[in-house]
Amino acid sequence: MSQSILVIGGTRYFGIRLVERLLEAGHQVTLATRGRAADPFGARVRRLRVDRRDPASMRAAFGDEARYDLVYDQMCYSPGDAAIAVERFGGRVGRYLMTSTIETYEALHGRVLRPYLEADLELAAEPVDASLPWTDPVFAETHYGRGKRQAEAVLAREGADLPWASLRVGHVLGGPEDFTGRLARHVERVWRGEPLHHAVAAGLSSFIDVPGVVDFMWWAGAQDFRGPVNVAADGLLSAPLLQQRIARRLGHEALARPQPTPGPTEFDYAAPHVMDTGRARALGWTFGHSDAWLEALIDAHVAALEREPGDARA
Repeated sequence: MSQSILVIGGTRYFGIRLVERLLEAGHQVTLATRGRAADPFGARVRRLRVDRRDPASMRAAFGDEARYDLVYDQMCYSPGDAAIAVERFGGRVGRYLMTSTIETYEALHGRVLRPYLEADLELAAEPVDASLPWTDPVFAETHYGRGKRQAEAVLAREGADLPWASLRVGHVLGGPEDFTGRLARHVERVWRGEPLHHAVAAGLSSFIDVPGVVDFMWWAGAQDFRGPVNVAADGLLSAPLLQQRIARRLGHEALARPQPTPGPTEFDYAAPHVMDTGRARALGWTFGHSDAWLEALIDAHVAALEREPGDARA
């Protein structure tokens, strides 16, 4: 049955895949963005231009008559954003899914050495400070996990009329289209024959690929569970393990420089930073394994390097 679905964000990375999936299923999709980035959807979606962090802009875009069966919010980054969601969508939508992150657990890193459970974060006790400069891009980026954690806390405390769930997604690995460039930098390091500087302990962490995220988001939209849920593939990785997998695929040597503290590279942790996905499994979901897609992503990045003018290798 066709549904009226609102996607806030959705013009890059896995958001594009999600919207395509929704359209293919015959849903009526409204895309709410700042209107700065082009999208490939043409006349298949309805578009709203909105400043997600401005209450007045959100009220203008989503009046009291606005009704949606499902909302995917990919731009809820702070307690202020969450408060706007509660005010605008509470009692008006059938389901609200906030894209969250493994980095909500950053405060537990090094203290909780087993895989993190959703309940390890006591949202009812989480300090919330909406007065912090969350709209400042530098502050928001450097306090990303804290902002997401406080956003979830607001939903938990104030979202009684909002059927909400937060999807705490592991590190997402993508192909050359990934604007973060995280896996690309790891592949290029091996390609160039440069060493990886990493913590001696080399803590494992949780990962997932773009199709894995989209599949889970699609499924979660049709469920009725509430609260946070961890989203990550089977098959843990660390920075040096990822380096070794890339090197083996390229037929290169995995050069590494262990050091006492984490190096200046993504995914390097001095202790485990892993999520327990038992709740998702208990709800009925089965995650795939990173072995099923990692090599294909590495190959895609190598192909992109080979297409660059000249030789990308040192």
